[in-house]
Amino acid sequence: MKAGGSLSLPFLPGPSAGGVDLLVIAGEHSGDEHGARLVAELRAKQPGLRVCALGGKHLAAAGAQLLHDLTASSVVGLVEVLKNYSFFKALFDATADWIATHRPRAVCFVDYPGFNLRLAATLNERGLAAKAGGPVKLLFYISPQIWAWKAGRRFKMAQHLDALACIFPFEVACYADTELPVEFVGHPFLADDYAPPVCFDADAPVLLLPGSRKQAVGRIWPLLREGHAAYGKRGARVIYPSSAIREVIEAAGVPAGVELVANTGAPVPASAVLTSSGTMSLHCALAGLPGAIVYRANPLTYLLGRWLVKIPYLGINNLLLKAPMYPEYLQGAASPVALAAELRDCLENPARRQATEAQTKALKATLCQPAEGTAADWALRRGGLG
Repeated sequence: MKAGGSLSLPFLPGPSAGGVDLLVIAGEHSGDEHGARLVAELRAKQPGLRVCALGGKHLAAAGAQLLHDLTASSVVGLVEVLKNYSFFKALFDATADWIATHRPRAVCFVDYPGFNLRLAATLNERGLAAKAGGPVKLLFYISPQIWAWKAGRRFKMAQHLDALACIFPFEVACYADTELPVEFVGHPFLADDYAPPVCFDADAPVLLLPGSRKQAVGRIWPLLREGHAAYGKRGARVIYPSSAIREVIEAAGVPAGVELVANTGAPVPASAVLTSSGTMSLHCALAGLPGAIVYRANPLTYLLGRWLVKIPYLGINNLLLKAPMYPEYLQGAASPVALAAELRDCLENPARRQATEAQTKALKATLCQPAEGTAADWALRRGGLG
């Protein structure tokens, strides 16, 4: 079932054998990947651990019993959420009922705060959460961006959650005035087994990355396509995370000279990138690709975001460096002429490449601060799974 399709109460099957130790909930492709890495390490440490998930293909491949492909339903922005309210309400209620029936020892929410924090509150209201005297520990992996907006959420989080693990070292201090146990567990992109999906090759095509949410891809892909066409001197590749995203891209038109590549995990060579502001932009920055961020939201969503969010940059690499490693072209600023000029600078200006190398080194240094343990160590300890 997909958001916006026929709406009926989603059926979430019970665990395939016996009870369940851990339920993982990841609503986006990046969260699915991070959750999968967590589950794989957990199952290596505790081979008998019984894990179910609302997530995607990566969690399923890591050994979790997939109850529903939540990544296929991912939307962003107030307008898009309201359009699909009935679907998400049915899914939300079904998930809460599933937890009440099967009572996992712990629930690990992976990012996706709009859904996950509301569910944490509901589990407390229903007396299922440990903080409310119930049997279920509530863990949150990857902090919501409270440093960007809705900072007051941290107090409700402290009331409802048993522990939080963050992947940016500066985030621990954001919760210092609460009683919530918060630990930095390292960024998964700097783990020893991290396999980057992209790599730099000066002779390779340009990379165009419109994102992983269907509504956003529908708005951003035409901008990337037209910007690349305006440059016109090199071919391009597009990495897509799912067949649903490929369908959106193809429906909008794929010109000659642009290759669509499935995200199989093998590194895709690229010489420069035009990317949306999601997780892939950080992959590209850590790989040393010069590039720019392109973003276009529903106009109402964008206006509300400008009013509510008080941060200087949209891209996490820019925020971490406090400088525009990837210049940002938002809404009407993302013209074909402007994007073509960015590609020209990335590909034909040696100074731009040198600057990117220095910024990549600084970015890695920022994320390499010592952690208190891995995400799996944290989940075993805080979730009572050891």
